[in-house]
Amino acid sequence: MKQLIINADDFGRHNLINRAVQDAFQKGCLRSATIMPGGVAFDDAVKKARSLNGLGVGIHLTLANGNPVLPPNEIPTLVTANGKFHDNHAAFLKLYLQKKINLDEVRAELAAQIEKVKRADLNLTHVDSHQHLHHVPGIIDIVLDLADAAGIQAIRISDTKIFEGEFGGVGQFIGRLGLTSLAKFAALKAHKKNFHYPNHFTGIVAGESVTEKFMLNLIDKMKDGTTEVMLHPGRSNEVLKDFCKWEHDFEAELDAVTSPKVLNLLAEKNISAVNFAALNDTKSEQ
Repeated sequence: MKQLIINADDFGRHNLINRAVQDAFQKGCLRSATIMPGGVAFDDAVKKARSLNGLGVGIHLTLANGNPVLPPNEIPTLVTANGKFHDNHAAFLKLYLQKKINLDEVRAELAAQIEKVKRADLNLTHVDSHQHLHHVPGIIDIVLDLADAAGIQAIRISDTKIFEGEFGGVGQFIGRLGLTSLAKFAALKAHKKNFHYPNHFTGIVAGESVTEKFMLNLIDKMKDGTTEVMLHPGRSNEVLKDFCKWEHDFEAELDAVTSPKVLNLLAEKNISAVNFAALNDTKSEQ
């Protein structure tokens, strides 16, 4: 059996991302999204999630490049002078390795993020994180504890392929190698605690966007089990590149998962588009 989870990250970060999630669900093969608790468009994402019957919603835990849920004075090691998280995963990890990140603050902030989404009355299907920080040793233990306490039993394991898409240079290679190493460590932790996760993960990490060509090739060569494709769809590249400070082709990813060619090939191959809730019925071969 082959199942495909197309998951949109950053749900709630911007209204144009929320609109893309809605379009990708209604017109395409997207069946899963992870909501960003500190996103400025969180309330709009909650409203859309409630209206889209069959959309699985997970939580996109955030420790960098975003807004905290707790007051900044309660988590001083996690924020900068402007009260926001540190700019990106690299800045966060540098401080973390220098032991300047307080893990009690990490636990408190992530617990508050989960509580905020639970208060919105969303039944969470899984956890993942912004810029993959839930894989970091020490943080993965906190995430698994909090998820288990919240009744969440599925997690993303970003075991990315080191060589996928076009080669993006030494920096990309090092980033992917580091991530896949952390992901294997996180998978061992998750497995011991009986968490479910897809058999395969893809989405061109630290590289160019998922395209129609990428999706067609993936579906044609898809392995047995469940494959997750990480996606960041959006409605306007011009607006979102400026807002997110990220050179990403949001529109291409939306086009890829709403492509008639992609939808037809899924039907031809008899591959089901599902969300993380499906892992509770068919446990991953881990």
